[in-house]
Amino acid sequence: MDSPSSPPSDLARELAIEQAHVDLVYEHLEEATRSARKVASQGQDLYRSDRETWVREEDGTALFERDAFAFQAARRLAILDAEHEGLVFGRLDHTDGETRYIGRIGVRDADYEPLVIDWRARAAEPFYRATATDPMGVVRRRVLRCRNDIVVGIEDDLLDSNHGRDDLVIIGEGALMAALKRARGPRMRDIVATIQAEQDEAIRAEHAGVTVISGGPGTGKTVVALHRAAYLLYSNRRRFERGGILVVGPSGLFMDYIERVLPSLGEDSVTLRPIGGVAVDTLGFSASRNDAAEAAAIKGSLRMVPLLKRLVNLPLLDPGADQPPLRVTVKGEALTLDAATLGRIRRDVLTRTRANAGRPAAETAVMAALYERLPGDLELDLPTMTELVKDSALYRMFLQAWWPDLTATDVLRRLASPQVVARVGEGILDGTEQGALAASFAFADWSVADVALLDELVSMLGPIDDSEEPDEPLLFLPDGTEITEVVTTADRLRTVREHDPQADPHDTFTHLLVDEAQDISPMQWRMLRRRGSQASWTIVGDPAQSSWPDPAESERALADLIGSAPNRRYRLSTNYRSPAEVFELAAKVVRPAFPDADLPVAVRSTGVDPALLAVPEEALVAELDRVLADLAGRVEGTIGVIAAPSRLDALAGAELPSVPGEAGRITFLTPLNAKGLEYDAVVVVGPDEIVAESPGGVRVLYVALTRPTQRLVTIDVGRSPGAWRESLR
Repeated sequence: MDSPSSPPSDLARELAIEQAHVDLVYEHLEEATRSARKVASQGQDLYRSDRETWVREEDGTALFERDAFAFQAARRLAILDAEHEGLVFGRLDHTDGETRYIGRIGVRDADYEPLVIDWRARAAEPFYRATATDPMGVVRRRVLRCRNDIVVGIEDDLLDSNHGRDDLVIIGEGALMAALKRARGPRMRDIVATIQAEQDEAIRAEHAGVTVISGGPGTGKTVVALHRAAYLLYSNRRRFERGGILVVGPSGLFMDYIERVLPSLGEDSVTLRPIGGVAVDTLGFSASRNDAAEAAAIKGSLRMVPLLKRLVNLPLLDPGADQPPLRVTVKGEALTLDAATLGRIRRDVLTRTRANAGRPAAETAVMAALYERLPGDLELDLPTMTELVKDSALYRMFLQAWWPDLTATDVLRRLASPQVVARVGEGILDGTEQGALAASFAFADWSVADVALLDELVSMLGPIDDSEEPDEPLLFLPDGTEITEVVTTADRLRTVREHDPQADPHDTFTHLLVDEAQDISPMQWRMLRRRGSQASWTIVGDPAQSSWPDPAESERALADLIGSAPNRRYRLSTNYRSPAEVFELAAKVVRPAFPDADLPVAVRSTGVDPALLAVPEEALVAELDRVLADLAGRVEGTIGVIAAPSRLDALAGAELPSVPGEAGRITFLTPLNAKGLEYDAVVVVGPDEIVAESPGGVRVLYVALTRPTQRLVTIDVGRSPGAWRESLR
């Protein structure tokens, strides 16, 4: 972009200079790609065996070496072949005359001299941290805007005028403000070319312990956290790539939105999971449905831990009837165990082992209790009596009903019964809460809050031991005789490990990055801690945007997580997303409900105030159609329509004749699913309904109001303005 101080000839000349360097970088990148492909091809040809039947020991070693060789080559190819929006994006002109180019990955020439420095390298730090007050030896910082390999724009900052040269041209209005004006798309963009100093400090923080990044809406917390993940992998790759980094976000929609950021920064070895999919390793499925506010608050509370323990301890018998005693006959003598004795045995075993591993110990205790009741004149020893009892079909039926193999889903489904909830919830939940909990399971699919409960049950129950299943015939001799597979000592050892009842069934990671942490319930924190018991953490959030009804409880859960570990906190203070006109309104709404809200400073102004509308119910669809048609003509990018869950489906399914061609730009979503997302324009429908149906109340409305980058429209449903507007007076 030309500026009054830089004639077109200056811009054209500078673009040509930068294009020449970018062309040189891509030439060397193509050469590196050809070299990597050659290495990969050679790896496939190495160590080929001339045998077609039996594999010799030396062949096995060669195959391993070939695979490792090919893997490393393929990994390098994946990095080199990745299509990034501008491989080279920055340039530093230093006071000593040195010039450094900054990019998404490092590239060197044939003499191993750097053509581009990786943005995560220490040598690149001045690109993000240098200021006019502390230029760090930099005279001019230049941001290159590229479309693939073509330089299409330049933005300069003069940082040290005292060392400026006469031939040093300064072009543009500032890279950050130019980037902020760009229209939003369906995917989050990286900010690698426009990272600010306070953001860079958080990105490059030490990895050990817990790093907390806080800040209000629009401060870039999420994208800073993702850049931190890329930086950690770059600075300590062996540690973090081997152990893995898990990035957790609030929803599947959010994860789709951010999925391209890390690959664009040169990293693809990070696991991304929404909070409803964290336990996919133990459960095999994810959840996206959100419970009603009351049920979500109950399920997320730590009160569920003792309730679930009672549920596991409750035998799978009719909860409305007394447990029938065990009755067996030995040598004509009837032996019985009453419900109290069986209950005591069950409780004792479950204090020492997990449920699915406890049946042998429980059966041993049952036999010992029966033996105590054996008349002395029978003169049977314990092993003989045990064998006689186990041969009884009645006993086998009892044992299967009393101590079956349990799955987490089967156990949790029992809470759909009000009678079961009443028994396990006595003294933990009041009558109203018990009713809400039971009613919340009247769905075919699991909720996001259920996932943490199911994961807790998996931990309590342990895996089902199926190691004693008989081998299936797998091989056939020439005469047709079936034989089982040959079992080696190594196989037996591997089988023992696979069925270890004390083994952790979940994945573990070296680093956990938790976004929108203010919404993580105490039960979800327990689920996350199981995956990062020895990990370092990056925790990102803003209490003022919390949907959890008790922010103090969330803070206690976070404090428990940190414990005595090294920790550091970074606050991001500048709102880059919201126009000042929009954020001023949002701040007025949240301040009365949450006086301690961390309100950042909005640095942009569009000159367009939010439009506050009100329409009767019957006119809502027509008004929404009109508003969306108007916004589609005023913004270039995306439009979000945010409404309470009870209204969303009707709006999303309504016929909006004025905007059929814009459907791909428009997204309908709930406030909770809007967490972490942003749109050029946002329409908030029924703000009072959002407050009423959200566990976080006004704080969740605050989230909805701070999603737009350009324009905000609110529509109250009714013939008078909503109650939420009282704070605006």
